[in-house]
Amino acid sequence: MQKVDGVILFGYGKFGKNIAKKLKEEDVDILLVESNQEYYKEALQDGFSSAKIIDVTDDAQLEKLPINDKHILVCVMDDDHLNVFLVLSLRALFPNNKVFAISDSIHATSKLKMAGAHKVIDLYLVSANRIQNILNKPIATKFLEGFTDRSNPYSFREITIPQDSFIDGKYLDDIDFRKYGIIYIGIIDVELGNSFIFVTTGLKHKLDSGDIIVCIGNDRDLDRFEELLKQEKEICQVD
Repeated sequence: MQKVDGVILFGYGKFGKNIAKKLKEEDVDILLVESNQEYYKEALQDGFSSAKIIDVTDDAQLEKLPINDKHILVCVMDDDHLNVFLVLSLRALFPNNKVFAISDSIHATSKLKMAGAHKVIDLYLVSANRIQNILNKPIATKFLEGFTDRSNPYSFREITIPQDSFIDGKYLDDIDFRKYGIIYIGIIDVELGNSFIFVTTGLKHKLDSGDIIVCIGNDRDLDRFEELLKQEKEICQVD
């Protein structure tokens, strides 16, 4: 496998800041690139002295960055349109580099893939603090390894929606599973022949009692969520 020199991280906003700090904790060599003056100042204040501020829509400025073929380029700009534009530019300017991108919606994921990103990390499915694992092996492999490890407190669970549950009759898009400490993966809809519908299909689906939702989470949080589903009204939240 080709050796990786480090990460060029484009963006120090809502996603980039946490990812950069995590990579720094893991001693990954990282160069921050920003176009927002305030974010750039924050990066410097947080100890990223090698951060650069450029216009990321200017190919001439992108070409001047100290990028070699062994760098991984990660696009985490706050603006989805800018992120897509940046992926397109980097793929054209640096064809030998891997270009990764962060997404927090199905629509953004689709656009980033069409733009040519080698890997799009959907934050709804994968925690941002696992990005450093991509430097060593595919994230899907690392992700699955974690859940087959018996010492891991996280697990998959199939949860049948009880009758009169507070989510009975609601659309999936209206439910924020993350506030309960769990991640929604997909659903088995009995009305559709018990077929499994993965989260990234983008289907606008209404939940009914008897449907089976598939989630990942800490066993404690999954237990609490399963108990909460027995209520007709949402009376509490996971701490």
